[in-house]
Amino acid sequence: MLVLGIESSCDETAAAVVRDGEEMLSNVIASQIDVHREYGGVVPEIASRKHIEAIMPVIMQALSDASVSLDDIEGIAVTRGPGLIGSLLVGLSVAKSIALARNLPFVGVNHLEGHINAIFLSDDKPDFPFIALVVSGGHTSIYQVKGFGNVTIMGQTRDDAAGEAFDKAAKMLDLGYPGGVVIDRLARQSNISYVHFPRSMKDSRDFSFSGLKTSLLNYIKKRDDRLEDEEVPHIVASYQEAIVDVLVEKTLRVAQETSVNRVVVSGGVAANGRLRTRFLECAREKDIAVHIPPPVLCTDNAAMIAAVGEHLLMGGLRDSYDLNAISRWPLEMAALR
Repeated sequence: MLVLGIESSCDETAAAVVRDGEEMLSNVIASQIDVHREYGGVVPEIASRKHIEAIMPVIMQALSDASVSLDDIEGIAVTRGPGLIGSLLVGLSVAKSIALARNLPFVGVNHLEGHINAIFLSDDKPDFPFIALVVSGGHTSIYQVKGFGNVTIMGQTRDDAAGEAFDKAAKMLDLGYPGGVVIDRLARQSNISYVHFPRSMKDSRDFSFSGLKTSLLNYIKKRDDRLEDEEVPHIVASYQEAIVDVLVEKTLRVAQETSVNRVVVSGGVAANGRLRTRFLECAREKDIAVHIPPPVLCTDNAAMIAAVGEHLLMGGLRDSYDLNAISRWPLEMAALR
C-alpha cells in the first residue's frame, strides 16, 4: 500500500510517502527552529501559522521526491495527537481535504506510536516483544510493545519531559535553542563529573526531571557572577549525564524485569550522542539488544506516521471526516481503537 503521511503536531511540518509500511520513498521536513529560536521555545500561535504556509509545498515536495502523484496514493495517514491543537488541526484539515477530493481512505495516527514504529523504517528492525523508550521535548515514557497496537505503559514522567529539561537548562545558561542539540555538542570531551546533579526516583519506573532543573538553577545562583565561560561545557556535561543515567538505567531495568531482551529508543532526544553511546554500552553488558533509528527518524517526521497508518488502514480502520485533533492522547488509549 502506498501511503501519504502528514505530520504537524508541534513545530515540524512534514510529509512522506511510504510503501507497505517499511519502504520510505520520501521524507520531507520543514523545520521552524529559526523562527522560534528568539523566543527560546515553541510559540503555538506562530507554529500553526507557519504550518499553514509550509504544508502544501512540503506535501508536493514529498510526492515529487517519491516520483509519484496523488493518483498513485492509496491512503492517507495524519497525526491526530498528542500535540499542539492549532498545529494538529492544520495537518488534519489538509489530510481530510485530500482524502475527500480523491476519495481516499484516511486515518488519524497517534504521534507516540509513530515514534515507536519509526524503527521499522530502518535497517535495524526488532522482533516483538520489545521495550520502547519514547523520549522527546514533550514526552518521556516506557512501553512494553507486544505487537502493532499492542502497547502497555510501564513508566512515564511525573513532571517535565527529558527534552524539556535540556531546553530549560540551555535557557538558564543562555546557550540558545534547541537546548538538547547545543548541550550535546558542548558536552563532548567535557567532564561529566564536574558537578553532581541528582538522579530522582531511583527505585521507580517513572521519571522526574523538575528537581534536576531546580538543582541546576540553584547551582547557577550560588555561583552568582563567578561562573566562567570555560566551566559551562563541564556543567552541561554533568547535567546531561544525570538525564542519560536515569533514562538508560530505568529502561534497561524494565527490560530485565519483564524478561524482554530487546529495547527500542525513539523520539527527538534519541538523537543525543551520549544517550545512544550509553545505551549501547550498558545494554551490551546485560545482553540486551538496543535498536535506535537514525537521527532523521528520531525527530518528528511523517514517514513514521505513514508507517503506522499503513498497518491501521490494512487492518480495515477508516476515520470519518468529523475526526478531531486531540492535544492529550495516551498511546494505550489509541491502541484500543
